[in-house]
Amino acid sequence: MDQVPPVSHASPTMHPGQDPSAKASHRRHLWIWVVILLLFGLLFYWVIHQHGKAQAATTGGRHAATGPVPVTTATAKSGSIGVYLNAIGTVTPVYTASITAQVTGVITAVRYREGQYVRKGDPLIDIDPRQYAAQVVQAQGLLDRDKNLLAEAQMDLDRYKEAWTKNAIPRQTLEDQEKVVFQDQGTVKNDEGTLQYDQVQLSYCHITSPINGRVGLRLVDPGNLVSANSATTLVVVAQVQPITVIFTVGEDDLPQVLQNMRGGKQLKVEALDRTQQNLLATGKLNTIDNQIDTTSGTVKLRAQFDNREGALFANQFVNTRLLVDTLANQTLIPSSAIQHNGNTDFVYFISDGKAQMRTVKTGQADHGDTAVQGINPGDVVANSSFEKLQNGSQVTISNVKLPSASDAPENNVP
Repeated sequence: MDQVPPVSHASPTMHPGQDPSAKASHRRHLWIWVVILLLFGLLFYWVIHQHGKAQAATTGGRHAATGPVPVTTATAKSGSIGVYLNAIGTVTPVYTASITAQVTGVITAVRYREGQYVRKGDPLIDIDPRQYAAQVVQAQGLLDRDKNLLAEAQMDLDRYKEAWTKNAIPRQTLEDQEKVVFQDQGTVKNDEGTLQYDQVQLSYCHITSPINGRVGLRLVDPGNLVSANSATTLVVVAQVQPITVIFTVGEDDLPQVLQNMRGGKQLKVEALDRTQQNLLATGKLNTIDNQIDTTSGTVKLRAQFDNREGALFANQFVNTRLLVDTLANQTLIPSSAIQHNGNTDFVYFISDGKAQMRTVKTGQADHGDTAVQGINPGDVVANSSFEKLQNGSQVTISNVKLPSASDAPENNVP
């Protein structure tokens, strides 16, 4: 009887040598990736749904705001506006005296207060004068002695002249005495020069202000030893009334400036602070430098200011505005009412309770006003609420200043 072979109970998908635990691990990894993909899908759907709701809310809000837009307005006017050249300038005193010692000695007194306004001739510093006073006395003594010697020689010469007329002395004796007189005269002149020199040296011991101006901080004290012709500055006096500002303009603008100056016209110059918001002083153009700086293509100009209020300070940086022309019969509106869209400038013209976009051509601007072409004097334009305005929007006039897009760095079409 034939034997039946034994029946195998192994799984039909099981291959020889395959680990059942590895297959189970593979299935777990597959389910993990399925769950991750489902989570990403749900997250993506939620983000899209929320974005759609936000857009719908925004659109609905815009459509809901169908009422009139409150705006403040400005009325165009006819007037004149100045053409200015703007530049950065440096306040420069007309005179600045840096005083140094002309003699050697000990400082005995400082007679000024720091920051004091002094006039020409006011005392500033005293240096011990005793040795120089003694030299003056010596020089005076030598001069007196030599003057008496000259007088004695002159008397002898007079006697010799009388004796020579009587043939009592030879001609040579008379001529010798004449030369002695000449020598004594030269000695006296030398003594007079020495005395004057010593007197000047003595005057250097009492330092006075050479100009009207303002004294700086104290640089030396009593008891300090100073040397003649030293580089050490004892005191600085700067003239501040009047004072000047030096600034530059481009060589392309120079012909316009020269044309006005040749006509005898005095050009007004304004000095403003760093923010260009506060006017410090108003003066006039004084002079133009004699050459153009080839490295920068600019020329230096000097303007003079009375500076009675003391607003300008030496070496201060200021913003200057040189008035070179005045344009008359211009249509002026506030610069804040002008909107910009690329290279196009426009305003919202208000008529019959509606805002209408009107393109304008802008010109010179000054003190918050701009000259424009495209509207007429008396026209009313919007000056606020630009972010809400559109062409044809219904508006209501408000007397209260409202936030506007003109407060932003750039004004664009909403």
